[in-house]
Amino acid sequence: MSTERKNPERKKTDRILIIEDDPEIQEMLKFAFTREGWTLIQVTSGEDGLEQLRKEGADCIILDIMLPGMDGFKTLKKIREENSSVPLIMCTALGEETDIVTGLELGADDYVVKPYSPRVLAARVRAALRRNESAANKTAPAKSFFQYGKLSMDMERHSVLLDGTALDLFATEFAILAHFMSHPDIVFSRQKLISAIRGDDYPVTDRSVDVQIAGLRKKLGEAGEMIETIRGVGYRFRTDP
Repeated sequence: MSTERKNPERKKTDRILIIEDDPEIQEMLKFAFTREGWTLIQVTSGEDGLEQLRKEGADCIILDIMLPGMDGFKTLKKIREENSSVPLIMCTALGEETDIVTGLELGADDYVVKPYSPRVLAARVRAALRRNESAANKTAPAKSFFQYGKLSMDMERHSVLLDGTALDLFATEFAILAHFMSHPDIVFSRQKLISAIRGDDYPVTDRSVDVQIAGLRKKLGEAGEMIETIRGVGYRFRTDP
């Protein structure tokens, strides 16, 4: 009597959505990323990228800024309105500080300036996928609800309320606030803050951290004053009046 051997469970293949209108760059990324074993979805416009994301989803997005029709910034804004957690890396020839700040403020997780090494970009994608997987696998802390004044956070429901009104935070903003509220009155350097929520291999600059904090403060309104800048050191979440 023969017995049927069941196939072992196959590891999930990560899906990378590339929104880029330059055919040479598309071909370069196809060659570099296929070797990683990823499934690639390649489109040439922001509109097509949004449609593909809605239909099939993605585990990471590579997004150019200079696109036909809806540009990369507008595309990024739409993506973050519909999906706040998928890792997104902007890859563009626009390398001015104002462009980088705009991308980060709109919710990009990383910003790479052309020309770049496809191997380096692949490493950044791997790091983004690891961070996302790690965040998804983390168990909730012993205490999952925090409240300070009019500001409250429910970790299990992934919600933040200010005086009873829900706030719309990006994934990074939520993670930063969660770290602050679960470690009140402790001073964190910028690097320690990002390492705590993203891991030690996350490429970051002081400026990008400041941008994230500024965006978070703006959304918190009057409660934003609870995030205190410690000159020359970093930040802390201040709970005393």
